[in-house]
Amino acid sequence: MNSTTFSLSSLSQVAGLAKGLPSADADAIKEARARQDDLTKPQGSLGRLEELAVFLAGWQGRDRPAIDLAQAVVFAGNHGVCAQGVNPFPQEVTVQMVANFQAGGAAINQLCAANQAELSVVALDLDTPTADITQAPAMSAQECLEAMNRGAQAVNPQADILLLGEMGIGNSTIAAALACASCGGEAVDWIGPGTGSDAAGMAHKASVVDAALALHPSRDGMDILANLGGREQAAICGAVLAARSYGIAVILDGFICTAAVAPLHVVDPALLDHCLVGHQSAEPGHKRLLAALNKTPIVEFDMRLGEGSGAALALGILRSALACHNGMSTFSEAGVSEA
Repeated sequence: MNSTTFSLSSLSQVAGLAKGLPSADADAIKEARARQDDLTKPQGSLGRLEELAVFLAGWQGRDRPAIDLAQAVVFAGNHGVCAQGVNPFPQEVTVQMVANFQAGGAAINQLCAANQAELSVVALDLDTPTADITQAPAMSAQECLEAMNRGAQAVNPQADILLLGEMGIGNSTIAAALACASCGGEAVDWIGPGTGSDAAGMAHKASVVDAALALHPSRDGMDILANLGGREQAAICGAVLAARSYGIAVILDGFICTAAVAPLHVVDPALLDHCLVGHQSAEPGHKRLLAALNKTPIVEFDMRLGEGSGAALALGILRSALACHNGMSTFSEAGVSEA
């Protein structure tokens, strides 16, 4: 599918996508593992650095993968559920933070610069929040489809890896709703402080999520996304699917970004095979969500900022993994005797 631009014509199309999308190259994986085993170190001694290099080899289809172009995209959206008082900050902060990203003043700008990623910000109709999920579906099927395709359009088919992040006041409540609907449990299991809610605020957020789940009982993946998600969550899903169609590996950010793709996991877990998770967020629901999606985070640094910050930090680890994989000598090249 690399020769054409990826787009969706309907939400129902997602259900059948996995069998037609690229998968990891088994030969490249085998060759990359063989190289790792022949490098001047005890086998397995670089731990997950070895696994990450082999993972990227599989998705790039070559035994010596490289990251020449790392693309980072932050999607921003506003949420009608803020009418329920779930966030201590006004929705104007979303617009203000987008301006901060564009001016280069946010954490994600610094982390992308430090780890050599090209950052873009996609603001999704910030003057038109989604509907309040306690009163109506967040988006119609058409609105959800449009947001997914805007996410897909943001992906550069020439990228070697894609980093995804988000910004949106109120979206920790949205993430909790998506995670609960996708993975089960009680709303309280998925609620966290977000941008600074206290115990009373978190209890209120749980009651809001309970009300939304009761109003929207469907547990079909795309129904979950449209009924409970936001435009930035839908855009993240679209970007993940587009990246897969181009054979590009993805680094997801923290709790909100991972929750955004949970509906895809409901549709078919294979849709996330090309996705890494950059870090385990300090948001309490993220550990539970990672277990449900069978994903192991690259780092755990007690971060909960969002913006793609954990994905950008993890990119540095991935670059280090490739530096060792590609730059180290084999035993024969170095003249070192093997055991």
